Amino acid sequence: MKEDDKIPFTAHLEELRRRLVICCIAIGIGFVIAYGFKEKLFEILTLPLVREMRAGDKIIFTGLAEAFFTYMKVSFLAGAVLASPVIIYQFWVFIAPGLYHKERRYLVPIVLLSVFFFAGGALFCFFVVFPFGIKYFLSFATDMIQPLISMKEYLSFTTKMVLAFGLIFELPLVIVFLAKLGIVTVEFLRKNRKYAILLIFIVAAILTPPDVISQILMAIPLMFLYEISIIGAIFFGKKKEKKTGE
Repeated sequence: MKEDDKIPFTAHLEELRRRLVICCIAIGIGFVIAYGFKEKLFEILTLPLVREMRAGDKIIFTGLAEAFFTYMKVSFLAGAVLASPVIIYQFWVFIAPGLYHKERRYLVPIVLLSVFFFAGGALFCFFVVFPFGIKYFLSFATDMIQPLISMKEYLSFTTKMVLAFGLIFELPLVIVFLAKLGIVTVEFLRKNRKYAILLIFIVAAILTPPDVISQILMAIPLMFLYEISIIGAIFFGKKKEKKTGE
């Protein structure tokens, strides 16, 4: 970019404000649409729990406004998901002018892969981990001890778990990015595979319910993603520069 073509810093701030306003409007529209289906959305969210609950068990709310605010949060999260194409597009339009052509070429697949891996982690958590985890927690119920699960607590638990799995599944992109910068190498990743597996099981033990099955269900895909990371580092990692005179 030429010196004369540089945009003043205040113009960048104004552009950023405009993009953020568009994103907020998109989330607001998504929220309004999702709020019309709030009960159905919460019903879908509670499917793993309802399948494991005993006959007669109910999901409760303990505060006067708890159900209202829970539906609001569900609608907001769903609205953000609906608005995600607009948010990604606004992000791209804002940063694209400052990137070289080669950097623009890499950014689009990075964003798409990031969304793909995050969605994969979230769906894996919801459809695979939740049924086992919820079944384990409900196993503590007895004739004297009855589970009374509130809407707020369940939404908080599911949101944290889905977010954690979504972020954890970004592992290949993070490692490939570090390899691209030259911080890690393929040889380093291969040499320290056993330590990575140990760390994976530690992370799985922390993030999942305290039963072996849930920990294995998280550890196995993470080990698979680690191997994908090595393959990605081979193709996209920083290449060794040849010495002059060779």
